[in-house]
Amino acid sequence: MKLNAFQKTAIVTVAATLFLILIGGLVRAAGAGLGCPDWPKCFGLWIPPTSLADLPAGFSPEQFNVYKTWIEYVNRLVGVVIGLLITATFVLSFKYRKDKPAVFYSSFAAFVLVLFQGWLGGVVVRTGLHSGMITAHMLVAMLIVMVLVYATFKATSGFFSIKIEESFRKKLLWSVWILLTVSMIQLVLGTQVREAIDVIKNAAEIPARSEWLNMVGNIFEVHRSSSWVVLIAGVYMFYLLRKNEAEGILLWLGQVNLLLIIFQIAVGVGLLYLDMARILQVLHLVGMAFMICAQFLMIMVLRSGNEGIKDSRLKMED
Repeated sequence: MKLNAFQKTAIVTVAATLFLILIGGLVRAAGAGLGCPDWPKCFGLWIPPTSLADLPAGFSPEQFNVYKTWIEYVNRLVGVVIGLLITATFVLSFKYRKDKPAVFYSSFAAFVLVLFQGWLGGVVVRTGLHSGMITAHMLVAMLIVMVLVYATFKATSGFFSIKIEESFRKKLLWSVWILLTVSMIQLVLGTQVREAIDVIKNAAEIPARSEWLNMVGNIFEVHRSSSWVVLIAGVYMFYLLRKNEAEGILLWLGQVNLLLIIFQIAVGVGLLYLDMARILQVLHLVGMAFMICAQFLMIMVLRSGNEGIKDSRLKMED
């Protein structure tokens, strides 16, 4: 299987975008969201200061923390690299505009979305990490990843085909769509929990970390209870796979999805009982991104299934 320039660039771009979500998680865990108080420069400079002595006039020393500033600055640099990669993906997609227009239009959508995300990032900073803007920023990030996954899959789907009984394919497809829907709801709820925690930890008197989740209120209870819905949906999806003796990439994706759900729940429990450990905050965010991508990829694989084939097993063909 030989990949062309677009396929290689698209795959690298998907991986890099997931890496950017990891960096964003580190920014959140470190409380460095306002490490650079302005946009697009940082303390009025293209390269931020490394000490108070280098701080430009007009900025308060209380705004400056060298570690938080450079964590946020690296986050922005990685964002620029992602923007360039998505631009390259879009340019390379022109070759598909006639044969596979879905590749071209989805690459164009990713290009537009990353421009919007850059503008939205500036709004987040200018509004002082306004809660609603943070949720929107995360949702757009996930949308960009999903659009890139779609473009990549459409460009590489010719390398394999699946054969699966049609009634089973439809039932399984519906189960994964339900799983993706409840997972996206969980993402929004989790982001809102995080926003509530930001309010608590930025208060005049900061309570102990072990008390943060207990102080969030009903939104945390809803988020925690909803994890059972995600788990049930994931178990049902996997049950369908085992019942119909699926194998190959479809079974592999089902296993990955179920393991990611279990991993997310385990990390969530760890956050509750290990005083909101920062490393677990990062893992929880990144795990959610991988989980949603795996679910969306499974939907793409199922949608590519051949119509009317009476074969209950999945096969890979070169």
